[in-house]
Amino acid sequence: MTEVKELLSEKWHSGNHISVAKRNKKLFLALFATLLLAAAIVGIVAGVNSRKDSDDGVHSASHALLKSSCSSTLYPDLCFSSLASVPGATAKLSSKRDVIEASLNLTKEAVQHNYLAVKKLIKTRKNLTKREKTALNDCLENIDETLDEIKKALEELQEYPNKKSLSLHADDLKTLISSAITNQETCLDGFSHDEADKKVRKVLLAGEIHVERLCSNALAMIKNMTDTDIANESKTANRKLKEVDADEIKWPEWMSAADRRLLQSSSVTPNVVVAADGSGDYKTVSAAVAAAPDDSNTRYVIRIKAGVYRENVDVTKKKKNIMFLGDGRKTTIITASRNVVDGSTTFNSATVAAVGERFLARDITFENTAGPSKHQAVALRVGADLSAFYRCDMLAYQDTLYVHSNRQFYVGCLVAGTVDFIFGNAAAVLQDCDIHARRPNSGQKNMVTAQGRTDPNQNTGIVIQKSRIGATSDLLPVQSSFPTYLGRPWKEYSRTVIMQTAISDVIHPAGWHEWSGTFALATLFYGEYQNTGAGAGTANRVTWEGFKVITSATEAQAYTPGSFLAGSSWLGSTGFPFSLGL
Repeated sequence: MTEVKELLSEKWHSGNHISVAKRNKKLFLALFATLLLAAAIVGIVAGVNSRKDSDDGVHSASHALLKSSCSSTLYPDLCFSSLASVPGATAKLSSKRDVIEASLNLTKEAVQHNYLAVKKLIKTRKNLTKREKTALNDCLENIDETLDEIKKALEELQEYPNKKSLSLHADDLKTLISSAITNQETCLDGFSHDEADKKVRKVLLAGEIHVERLCSNALAMIKNMTDTDIANESKTANRKLKEVDADEIKWPEWMSAADRRLLQSSSVTPNVVVAADGSGDYKTVSAAVAAAPDDSNTRYVIRIKAGVYRENVDVTKKKKNIMFLGDGRKTTIITASRNVVDGSTTFNSATVAAVGERFLARDITFENTAGPSKHQAVALRVGADLSAFYRCDMLAYQDTLYVHSNRQFYVGCLVAGTVDFIFGNAAAVLQDCDIHARRPNSGQKNMVTAQGRTDPNQNTGIVIQKSRIGATSDLLPVQSSFPTYLGRPWKEYSRTVIMQTAISDVIHPAGWHEWSGTFALATLFYGEYQNTGAGAGTANRVTWEGFKVITSATEAQAYTPGSFLAGSSWLGSTGFPFSLGL
């Protein structure tokens, strides 16, 4: 602008003449340069404002998406604040899936923090009891499993919604995070057996509850997203989603043609043989499991010859696709006697613990002989996803069968015990099984089930279908002295369904029993559908808000293996008999 003023005031100087033409040309160029400068300034300001408006728009949209996603959770304030506090996190959110992914990544960090906290506690805490040390190691196992489940869920989200059907995506995701929630509860439950234990529990409590709530929020958002997508898919197709064909067998992608033939055949060729007399490849089941390949995608069959194997067996998460093949439930017996009274945790008391996914067992007895006075003493604990048991016996007293987590199927099995003898928080279906109450200690009551769902969005529960509920020979003559009930609510959202089952008069007319006062009576779900027998009458059943006599076949269908376990996608690969529907 100074140049313009100088030009406008320019005069003749010292005899040097500037022509009018030259002067006008110079003036024009100066004015043009000034206009360009002004335009540039305006453009820069407009660009900055435009970007600011754009950034504000993106931030506003991400903020709204986060608020909307968190509104479906049980802990919306935690959901929003935890994600909003991560620098730059909200700017990257453009879909419900993005919010879930960010939430799971945040949860993973919290889980890692808890793992290190437990390790530090083991290292620095003096005078830990035997059970406290065991409980802390149980925590490490469960926290480590949680990390794996969150990583798998993140991988599943990367493939969503195109890798498989929406319903199977949904079931896999909900199973993973339901199990992750259960693991936190299991860690804390290990310190509930003694007053001294509770001091250690208190140190861990805040961290475990924080992770459990983060997992709960992720689960709620997963359910909201998948429910919406499935409903939209149904509308787009202008038809109801196809019902599962009860006769249709679908094989998993990982299952080779050779494995399919192997599992469909009546005779199964073992990879190794266990024989206590030394006539096989190994003398103990544990040795055979240890020698099995890690992370295998093909079935590894361990034949366990007739005999009594006195050992505790742990099929860890790395031992996938293991099958135990016995010579018969009466002749092949794995037995031990760990129990809580003698210093174990419930989790660690199991004679056999199966965690590696796709575990199968056939024609074997799993036993814990600790007896009714030793309290919790597990015969079989299962956390293996897509696991199945055929013609197996699970024999103990309190806490016989621990259906800990993930999807499980039992067919043609016998389960016998006293207090809470089928318990845990898996999605478990027992079909065509014999479930027998035994004679407990004086003054005790028998509880067939104690289901442990802690979150209403978990896809877990115990289903007993087309089975027989009765009493063992030692209880029958004195059953009037020992009331037996179908179940009681171990956790707040306990869910158990008994359907199409013959129930003997061993079951008390009230059917169900409280855990402690009014705890969970309004939040549980206990259902009965088309049961028969002297103990099946519902006229005198409990009147709790959460109890229901199911009359709709459509509602009952939701608890069949086809729906409750996504059974059409994997039960065929077991080689065991099964029915997907009612």
